[in-house]
Amino acid sequence: MGETLQLRWTSAARTDTGLVRTNNEDAVLDRPARRLWAVADGMGGHAFGEIASRMSVEALDALPPEDALQQAVAAARVCLLEVNGLLVAEAAARNVPVIGTTLVLLLASGRTAVCVWAGDSRVYLCRGGSLHQLTRDHNQFEELQARNHLSPADASAYPGATMITRALGAATTLALDEVQVQVSDGDIFLLCSDGLSNAVSAEAMFGALTGGDCAQAADTLVRLALEGGGRDNISVIVVRADDVEADQTVLNPSL
Repeated sequence: MGETLQLRWTSAARTDTGLVRTNNEDAVLDRPARRLWAVADGMGGHAFGEIASRMSVEALDALPPEDALQQAVAAARVCLLEVNGLLVAEAAARNVPVIGTTLVLLLASGRTAVCVWAGDSRVYLCRGGSLHQLTRDHNQFEELQARNHLSPADASAYPGATMITRALGAATTLALDEVQVQVSDGDIFLLCSDGLSNAVSAEAMFGALTGGDCAQAADTLVRLALEGGGRDNISVIVVRADDVEADQTVLNPSL
């Protein structure tokens, strides 16, 4: 993807089985040189979740580079719809109800980043003094609030409130949500599975990210999730954007 204004992208990815489960059904894709990142969380309680998450990130990784961001987003959408069909067919062939995965994808070019997702894996943006959740969970909790105007406390009290309403492989049709943001110098994005977001508060996430070092932040976030019980697989990718021209100006004040 072509750059109009130069940003340097750095990132670090970590995935951990956690303290309860015996296998890791998460998969991560960390490609800073291509400005391409993804976290997939194989659907818990279903057979072969690790197959679904791995197929999804491998398919995205195999995509050829695109010159324009919107072309890259369109290609990724087509890719994920194809994976959805393959997972539905795989489940039928294996005679299991679902082989599925949530997925959140971040693509960037120039000063623009685009998130595409299905499920409850998330993208956060750490900017300035606050942490913003860019994605909206596709689960019963969010649907109950949206349809019935329930408070978070009332919606969370419903049985099955955390049940996923969208995922790759869950149905023959797949609706992917998308959000676009303009990127500023020093922005830090966090992609994660719900093994992190269910175990670590937004305040603790923000504290881990403010140091600015991607690898250190990723290590700290996984540690916090393990300290919180590690009841699920934990996956995080920390992505940072820095203005190259600003860095050069600091190094060369005469510029």
